[in-house]
Amino acid sequence: MADPSSYRPKPGQIPDSPGVYRFRDDHRRVIYVGKAKSLRQRLANYFQDLAGLHPRTRTMVTTAASVEWTVVSTEVEALQLEYSWIKEYDPRFNVKYRDDKSYPFLAVTLNEEFPRVQVMRGAKKKGVRYFGPYGHAWAIRETVDLMLRVFPVRTCSAGVFKNAERTGRPCLLGYIGKCSAPCVGRVTPEEHRELAEEFCDFMAGRTGTYIRRLEQRMTDAAEEMEYEKAARLRDDIGALRRAMEKNAVVLADATDADLIAVAEDELEAAVQIFHVRGGRVRGQRGWVTDKVEAVETAGLVEHALQQLYGEERGDAVPKEVLVPALPEDAEAVGQWLSERRGSHVSLRIPQRGDKKDLMATVGRNAQQSLVLHKTKRASDLTTRSRALEEIAEALGLDSAPLRIECFDISHLQGDDVVASMVVFEDGLARKGEYRRFQIKTFEGQDDVRSMHEVIGRRFRRYLQEKERTGEWPEGQDRPEEPLEPGESGEPGELGEPGESSAEPAEPGESPAGGGPLDRLEQLDRLEQPGREDDGRPKRFAYPPQLVVVDGGQPQVAAAKRALDELGIDDVAVCGLAKRLEEVWVPDESDPVVLPRSSEGLYLLQRVRDEAHRFAITYQRAKRAKRVRSSPLDDVPGLGESRKQSLIKHFGSVKKLRQATIDQICEVPGVGRKTAESVVVAFAKAAPAAPAVNTATGEIMEDNGGSTHD
Repeated sequence: MADPSSYRPKPGQIPDSPGVYRFRDDHRRVIYVGKAKSLRQRLANYFQDLAGLHPRTRTMVTTAASVEWTVVSTEVEALQLEYSWIKEYDPRFNVKYRDDKSYPFLAVTLNEEFPRVQVMRGAKKKGVRYFGPYGHAWAIRETVDLMLRVFPVRTCSAGVFKNAERTGRPCLLGYIGKCSAPCVGRVTPEEHRELAEEFCDFMAGRTGTYIRRLEQRMTDAAEEMEYEKAARLRDDIGALRRAMEKNAVVLADATDADLIAVAEDELEAAVQIFHVRGGRVRGQRGWVTDKVEAVETAGLVEHALQQLYGEERGDAVPKEVLVPALPEDAEAVGQWLSERRGSHVSLRIPQRGDKKDLMATVGRNAQQSLVLHKTKRASDLTTRSRALEEIAEALGLDSAPLRIECFDISHLQGDDVVASMVVFEDGLARKGEYRRFQIKTFEGQDDVRSMHEVIGRRFRRYLQEKERTGEWPEGQDRPEEPLEPGESGEPGELGEPGESSAEPAEPGESPAGGGPLDRLEQLDRLEQPGREDDGRPKRFAYPPQLVVVDGGQPQVAAAKRALDELGIDDVAVCGLAKRLEEVWVPDESDPVVLPRSSEGLYLLQRVRDEAHRFAITYQRAKRAKRVRSSPLDDVPGLGESRKQSLIKHFGSVKKLRQATIDQICEVPGVGRKTAESVVVAFAKAAPAAPAVNTATGEIMEDNGGSTHD
């Protein structure tokens, strides 16, 4: 535990101006980010007598080892920089709201030639119009189904659209009138875009004008005795009214507003947001967070506003934001919101009338959400604590293993050998810290050797981080490990969308020459690129208390040997064998047998199964990529777009393989040199096939003659 006086800035060193400050721990990781109107006054509050600090603040300042700051010109800039740094560094002592699920939106892809209506989750994309979020995807589909009879906008995927375009036959929705079938030219791109924009206008709340227009058209059709047309318009009006009824009117003045309510106790806080557009509730979402910093309701509201609108622009930020308490810098926050919207945004507390009543409803939802969360978590927390205690007792550990890492090897009959590393903290999966490796230092199937390599690579990176941050004891020799025969130091591969990532090494990043350890360090440096002292969570910077390997005695011995060679003696190792679910520990001839009903065994099984899932997913992806490989991949200068152009022009790879050089040259963007390379690539890929004359494109027969295909 650090003494804050050891890193307290000297008097007069801190400027008396707006800015953003960062506390770092002794590993140089950013653990807290804050902003202030006056940096001098705010930071002075952290360096008073520890007994007078809030317990959470006291924990933060004693965990920190240094503080630094950045001066800005305005409070609005400080607010924006604080949000950016919290998002970038993910500090452990900042309040961070996380959705308990990914909320679905109704999206209209106005960035496409033929806009599409669909359900979307995740990050918002530029050029796409969003409505929601909705509680359930089926609610979106019901609304869209009602509206398609009036606004027959395309809803099909790109593959279905292209297939219909190619065959000249629309899909079922085109036949039953719920799609205008732009794929077969029933409407022009301009007419279809107009339909999509009318759909967006209606969803945005501009409903009255459109319904009145339909009613007038229905009346005119009836007067002209076009009864079928009038009946169709009547049904359209009914469908739109039913779609509108799904969102009851809550504010009679057609207000566009977001209402934010907070329910909290000493340890946790729940936030609920109602999105009101055109006076109707168009979406709802909620978050629950641990109160890891000393923060009042106003601070929780400010964090919620940053989370909600930090990535939004334009109409996504409403004209009015109603909150239960104003942030400390309400004027600066309001100005920040106005800049993101592009026009004035009113940030206020509702005092009377319908808005105050609706805020009370949102508050009740927040309170119920907090109660439900605490009910679920109480059971989960108790079970997880018991499981960790049972593991510690069974393995003879001094304390419960709060961080567990599990490794698994996967291959298909010795091909595409890969490994996975999954991380569980406090009994919960931390998917953002999962890693995966490609075994390249030797060929063939050897699970024990693969496990030794992967454990060594993972903990070698950990030692590098310790050395870089100055934690390596002075005078102590760095451990060296000889290369196994056949090891080459080629880079492993890491990363999977949503769970981990991979980046190329910068030129010159790997050390040149060096001993055996340096050559393996090159492999790890390519795996784990990162800037010096940037404060971001390092991928291999945190050591686990327990390493679990998928396997029995041989795998456990290999993992322990890798740790011993690196001089690491404070990490426990065990293995979980699938056959009898036995727990193996190093240097023991008999396994540790946990009862079948043990929560500890169940947790180890979950960790092992997750590592197996992650490894086999990667292995299958590599195998599928290898199977999908094409001779075109080896043609120099032939990019993905021109590959697609070739396949589209000829209809299939088989027909492309049979094409001559002159025929390939007819494809737009493909020159003669590229065409010759394509023909040669196909010839090399099929050595048993007849030879190809690259000068003429002729296929040579075995008898010395030739023929044109």
